[in-house]
Amino acid sequence: MRLRVEACGVCHTDIFSIQPHPETEQGRVPGHEVVGIIDAVGEGVTQWAVGERVGVGFLAGHCGECVSCRHGDFVACKNQPRTGLHVDGGYAEYMIARQTGLVAIPDSLSSAAVAPLLCAGLTVYNGILKGAPAPGSLVGIQGIGGLGHLGLQYADKMGMRVVAIGRGTGKEKLSRELGADEYVDSSGTDAVSELTKLGGANVIVATASSGAVSSALVAGLADHGRIVVLGASPDPVSVPTQDLTDRGIQILGSLTGTPIQNEENLAFSVREGVKALIEERPLAEAAAAVDRMLTGKARFRMVLIP
Repeated sequence: MRLRVEACGVCHTDIFSIQPHPETEQGRVPGHEVVGIIDAVGEGVTQWAVGERVGVGFLAGHCGECVSCRHGDFVACKNQPRTGLHVDGGYAEYMIARQTGLVAIPDSLSSAAVAPLLCAGLTVYNGILKGAPAPGSLVGIQGIGGLGHLGLQYADKMGMRVVAIGRGTGKEKLSRELGADEYVDSSGTDAVSELTKLGGANVIVATASSGAVSSALVAGLADHGRIVVLGASPDPVSVPTQDLTDRGIQILGSLTGTPIQNEENLAFSVREGVKALIEERPLAEAAAAVDRMLTGKARFRMVLIP
């Protein structure tokens, strides 16, 4: 179907469409946090109708036929394009989308407010759930940026004891306002020692694209603790085998989620008041918005409005 774009978030992964990358063909339109109005449907569309407001995330729609889909693992679909990388995304006035990739949008949220939740929000929401912390568990959110500022809110609203792990003290006040019970300055103190004083983290959600950062936090986990890695990077996550065998430590990764999980994420966000802190820019200023994101000046998600 065809969507008339109302808003599109700017995500770090968009850089793979903008700079040369082996996964992306030249000239691909970036953007995978898209909200728009259906203005035309193709043959075979049964679930959606013209005029409905919908979202599209990083995963552009599963095929329903491959081995992964037959096992119900739609995230790992072997025939699923990634929005903005394999098919044109939402830095545009219109885009084409598969019906299996669409997300229903709550009426109570504006399109600009929804856009970052479709990728950044879903990524940390599912990441925390994959860590499976019990209510009241100590959950660390590493990296207080585009993902982390949402992770603090989700973990707090899920009933966790939340520790923000950031660099410097500049984001401590905001972190506490967003739901952090504790703040650890990893540049001014030994983060592992601080986590150990708190009893060790049951779950750490690592948002930084750095295997070394995740590796350094393993010792700050409680026994049977889990690190959930969200930020992809070429360097490995290393863990002593004794931590795996004697302490039961687990290292997990998480990649976004399915459209129905995104709808659950949006419903939770509406009910609990989880909100992305956004800066809106017109589509004509897309290049400047991307640059602001890359330089770390955005607070905390840029959203393009055609």
